[in-house]
Amino acid sequence: MTDSKEQKIVVYTELKDSDQNLILHGLKLAAIFKKELCLLYNYQPKQKKQRDELKEKLQNYAAIIKQEIPEQKVSTLLMSESQTRLPDLLAEDYEAIIIVLNALNFKQYSTLLTETSVPFLFVHPESKITHYNHLVQPIDLRKEISDSSLWCSYFGRFNAAEIVSVAANDKTTEAKNNVNKNAELTRKLYRKFDIAHKLYKGGKSSLRNVFEALELALASDCNLLVILGSSSITPLDYLIGLPERKIINRAGKLPVMVINPRKDNYILCD
Repeated sequence: MTDSKEQKIVVYTELKDSDQNLILHGLKLAAIFKKELCLLYNYQPKQKKQRDELKEKLQNYAAIIKQEIPEQKVSTLLMSESQTRLPDLLAEDYEAIIIVLNALNFKQYSTLLTETSVPFLFVHPESKITHYNHLVQPIDLRKEISDSSLWCSYFGRFNAAEIVSVAANDKTTEAKNNVNKNAELTRKLYRKFDIAHKLYKGGKSSLRNVFEALELALASDCNLLVILGSSSITPLDYLIGLPERKIINRAGKLPVMVINPRKDNYILCD
């Protein structure tokens, strides 16, 4: 079990070979933010008889980390929770602040994403991009952009990250004003912490702004795209999948952090 009183970087393992790279990303984040690393496996009810075996695999993962990086605090967490209950449980009871997941299996984590109050970091299991020091962030008309800006600022403060923001180009006066307000608040936040920052005016509206930011990220030396998730979930989204899925698929091996605008986000404790 894990100590629930310390903030943690949680790696959502699948107990497969692909876990190795996810754990490496988790270790990098734990080092950046000086947090405990927690290895999670959420088993299905039908796996209950295998519980001891699953626990042993998790503990073996932890043992290797302790051997290789003795100074890194690491714990394991074996659970059997529903997709709707798990995110709040991890945040409230176990102090999760980032959850690292396999980008190739986005579909099975989509329900978790709509319920989470902490950022999800989707990582391709073959991605070697772990610097997290050159971020791209889309800025649209939603007030929750402040949440993505806050998380970008954490990378700027604790990892000397440079941040490039791409502002939406909306047509209506109200939408323009909201985008401009978000851009200015973002600029002030980064200036407060002396974070290297560039702001570009994009050519797309708030509806397509995230795709323009992705294009810039893929064409540059960006190593993390930070986006807001869907503000509303429609029946069509449940049928064909969340728009975030397209972004993560197109991102390939570029890590993508998704922040849920539908819930109040937990903040990082310095």
